[in-house]
Amino acid sequence: MGGLLKFSRGIDAMNTWLGRNIAWAIFLAVLISAINAIIRKVIGTSSNVWLELQWILFGAVFLLCSPWTLLSNEHIRIDVVSSLLPKSARNWIDVIGHVFFLIPIGLVMMWTGWPFFWRSLMQNEQSNNAGGLPQYPSKLFVPLCFTLLFIQGLSELIKRVAIMRGELADVSGGGHLESAEAEAARLREALAAEADAKTRAQAEQMAGRPN
Repeated sequence: MGGLLKFSRGIDAMNTWLGRNIAWAIFLAVLISAINAIIRKVIGTSSNVWLELQWILFGAVFLLCSPWTLLSNEHIRIDVVSSLLPKSARNWIDVIGHVFFLIPIGLVMMWTGWPFFWRSLMQNEQSNNAGGLPQYPSKLFVPLCFTLLFIQGLSELIKRVAIMRGELADVSGGGHLESAEAEAARLREALAAEADAKTRAQAEQMAGRPN
């Protein structure tokens, strides 16, 4: 299992690096949108290149950051239901979900997505909009996304099995919900400690007063 966990850590590191760097495309999309809007208002001209480039950048973030999102457990879950289940049940749900849904869908999308991109590349497919960009770079994101999701699914499956075998600490959860819950718990502890300190200080003051 040690070799598989090492393989899993390598996948996690790769998708974390990719996600953190590709996420900057959001900033570029906003910057291009702002510059394009200013030029259109001031000079009265624009280009489909800038509009389509915004769409491509957004698509890159949405698709290529999805493995990082899976790794961070930020995909939408029914937390109200899953939080009521024991950890063992949630582990089995994750295993079944990865084996019978995520990994097979990843394989199907890889099988159909790479020819989809290759045909576009071979045809030098161009935008239907005047002055637009080539279509094949954006179509590359689809099979690439599901390839990365597939290998990240393998990583998540390896980690879940290791957790169930007791060879890895439970890393289930994460995401905004558990981060918020952890922060709320920290604040409660801090407030309780502060109240306890005030109570002790008041008790010491009372004890120090002369009768």
